[in-house]
Amino acid sequence: MLRFRSRLALACSLGFLVAGNSLSSAEDAKPAAAPKGEVIKKTFEKSKIFPGTTREVSVYIPKQYDPAKPACVYVNQDGVQYNAPVVFDELIHKKEMPVTIGVFVTPGRVKAPNEQALDRFNRSFEYDGLGDGYARFLLEELLPEVETWKAGDGRAIVLSKNGNDRAIGGASSGAICAFTAAWERPDAFRRVFSAIGTYVGLRGGQNYSTLIRKYEPKPLRVFLEDGSNDLNIYGGDWWMANQAMERSLTFAGYEVTHNWGDGGHNGKHATELFPDAMRWLWKDWPAEIKVGGGSPQLKEILLPGEDWKLVGEGYKFTEGPAVNAKGEVFYNDVGSSKTYKVWLDGKVTVFLDDSKKGDGQSFGPDGRLFAVAGGAEQIIAYDPEGKGTTITDGFRGNDLVVKSDGGVYVTNPGWNGTDPSKVWYINTTGEKKVVDSGLRFSNGLALSPDQSLLYVADSRTHWVYSYQVQKDGSLEHKQKYFHLHVPDTAEDSGADGVEVDRDGRVWVATRMGLQVCDQPGRVNCIIPTPNGKVSNLTFGGADFDTVYATCGDKVYSRKVKVKGAPNFMAPVKPANPRL
Repeated sequence: MLRFRSRLALACSLGFLVAGNSLSSAEDAKPAAAPKGEVIKKTFEKSKIFPGTTREVSVYIPKQYDPAKPACVYVNQDGVQYNAPVVFDELIHKKEMPVTIGVFVTPGRVKAPNEQALDRFNRSFEYDGLGDGYARFLLEELLPEVETWKAGDGRAIVLSKNGNDRAIGGASSGAICAFTAAWERPDAFRRVFSAIGTYVGLRGGQNYSTLIRKYEPKPLRVFLEDGSNDLNIYGGDWWMANQAMERSLTFAGYEVTHNWGDGGHNGKHATELFPDAMRWLWKDWPAEIKVGGGSPQLKEILLPGEDWKLVGEGYKFTEGPAVNAKGEVFYNDVGSSKTYKVWLDGKVTVFLDDSKKGDGQSFGPDGRLFAVAGGAEQIIAYDPEGKGTTITDGFRGNDLVVKSDGGVYVTNPGWNGTDPSKVWYINTTGEKKVVDSGLRFSNGLALSPDQSLLYVADSRTHWVYSYQVQKDGSLEHKQKYFHLHVPDTAEDSGADGVEVDRDGRVWVATRMGLQVCDQPGRVNCIIPTPNGKVSNLTFGGADFDTVYATCGDKVYSRKVKVKGAPNFMAPVKPANPRL
């Protein structure tokens, strides 16, 4: 019995030692606590984009941050949310997100002049509005200011300028603000965290679910959160709007995920899932975020992997691209009064040293370049050697198109604001007559591929008009027909040059880029240009399958799947549109 007890005691003793050693090993294996970052707070009141505003800014600087390497960036609206500094400490420590400096900024307020007056609260204006104003505020004003600050230990703050290294997020109006900043400037922000996003009818946010489907996709990764008991008020239904956003992003080929719950308009659910959202947004970093394939309509037009290429730059203002039968493209620099020629090999030379402030242009069936000479108030036709013949004069035109039989349509906008806007027709003998008036600012124009319809852009509205062409050149059945999108920051579409492809699509140069419409008048696609400007376009190249776009001081080209329908060629009848 004693022997048994001794053995038991020994066993218990050994067991204790083993257990003790196990506890000791477990304690030794316990991971080290995440180093705690620092948060510095300051007031910012230097904005010129939002004049008179003051706001609080908190900057999180991780312990691991080394100023020798620019840090990734996360910007959050409405200040510090989601216990973000603690979450960042953990995720950075576990290498589940890169070393990231967080910038948490409240909305601006314009302080009241006295205690009897109310501050102006800028939150909805800054956050809910579409356009690039808030993105510019961050990129041109706030983030450069943050880089002048220092951590408590004297470390300089150096932020990466690469959009792939930047994320932006927020809740409610702060969420749509985050999405808008990335949408407008994907070069600067590509990762978006959106909680209970306000994609409803407060300041145009309801348009996103439509625009996302039409725009050429951008390199964005988006995490959406919402709950079925979110707001349903005068501005819209948050729960349905967030689901519409997710479906639109998926339709357009974006990298998007979501986490739906049953919560209301609060931050509880977002705070719970914020660590997982950050892991997903930063997964596989520093690999570049890829661009989605886009809608079926865009896939019918654009070639995979084919982007815009620079044709020329350094101009004052480019306009009037036109193509000849060989596929060579001619365009004007209105400011310098010169006309340039793009040869089939891509070489650019001067065609006219003095275009007399040449503007819109179009080749006729006889091979001559018909041009609006705005400075001389003439319509001039140039032979291949550049010798000009005056076709008509007496008004300052804007753009023109020549029919396959030699007749010419010219827009005369009413430049001084008092004369009525007109559309002229010039027959083959040079006789001219007004065939329409009453548009606010008649601008670009084009003939349908079968030349039975004339399309005229009204720059100061969101319409392109459609007319039926009569045998004598007159116009009938005028209709506000093509319904264009207008940016939130403008009063009109700015519709300028118009072109058609052989399938009957109508391409319109607008403030938002090239809006591509089907024959029934609906915008199917929106294709932005590299510098965000475009005044006019044509289809050039030997097969007329390259879009040439005049974009302010630059001209770009882009090869596409479709072919243009030059007006000097025999009319072609497109297939019936899909109604």
